Amino acid sequence: MGSKISKADDILRKMLSEKRIKSIEDKRVGSEVFDRITLKTLYKLANAGFIHRLNGAISTGKEANVFKGLDEDDNFVAVKIYRVTTSDFKKMRQYIHGDPRFHVRTTNKRQLVNAWVNKEYRNLQRAYEAGVNVPKPIVAKNNVLVMEFVGDEEGNPALPMRQSVILKPEDTLNKIIHYMKLLYQDAGLVHGDLSSYNILIHDEDPVIIDISQGMTRDHPMSEELLNRDIENIVKDFKKLKVNVSNEEIKSTIKDV
Repeated sequence: MGSKISKADDILRKMLSEKRIKSIEDKRVGSEVFDRITLKTLYKLANAGFIHRLNGAISTGKEANVFKGLDEDDNFVAVKIYRVTTSDFKKMRQYIHGDPRFHVRTTNKRQLVNAWVNKEYRNLQRAYEAGVNVPKPIVAKNNVLVMEFVGDEEGNPALPMRQSVILKPEDTLNKIIHYMKLLYQDAGLVHGDLSSYNILIHDEDPVIIDISQGMTRDHPMSEELLNRDIENIVKDFKKLKVNVSNEEIKSTIKDV
C-alpha cells in the first residue's frame, strides 16, 4: 500500500512541477484520489487551461472529493474527483440503467465511474439551461468534473443548508420549490437525492448540487425519486418551523 501511495505522490509532484497545476495543499489526499489515470486527466485539463492550481478540499465524501481550484485566468473553479476504488457501483448501476442517454458496460468499474461523471455534467447542463440555480458545468473528463465555484470573492465556499443560518426560511423554501419545478418541467429531470445536504446557501439563495443520480422525468423511477425529494424538503423545513405538505409541493411542481 505504501509503495503505491509513494508512486502516486511521485507522479503528482512531477506533474505539479512541470505543468500548470502548481500545488495541492491538502496533505490528506492519497493514491486513491490521485491515481495514475486521474493524474493524466488532470494533466490534460491543465494543458487545456481548465485548471491552473488545486488548493484544499471543499468537501470529502465516500465517492468523491471536491477541491477549490483556479483556472488559467485565476478564476475560482470547483474540481470534483471521483474515486474508482471507493465508489458505490451498485448505486451507479441502478441510476444509469434505463437512462437512454447512456450505454455502458456496467461490469467495467472505471467506465461506469466515467459515465457517472458525464451524467452529472449533462444533468447540470440541462438544469443550468433551464434556469435552475446550480453550479455551471465547465468540463467533464474521465472521473474529473470541473464546474463553477460557489462562494465569495475571497474563495470561501458556500455552506450546505444544514450548516447555514436561514434568515427567511419561507422564502428559501419557495425558491427551492421553484427550482424543483424548473428542474422537473423545463429540464425534464428529477434530482433524486435532494436535501439540506445537497443545497448550498449563497447570498441567501439556495444552490442545488450533487445531481449525478438525477433521472429523466420519463424514467420508471422518477416518481419515486420525486416523492423522496419532496419528503426530504418537508422534513428539513419542519425543523425550521415551516410547515408545508408533500401534496402542496408536488402540485406546485407538476402544476396540477
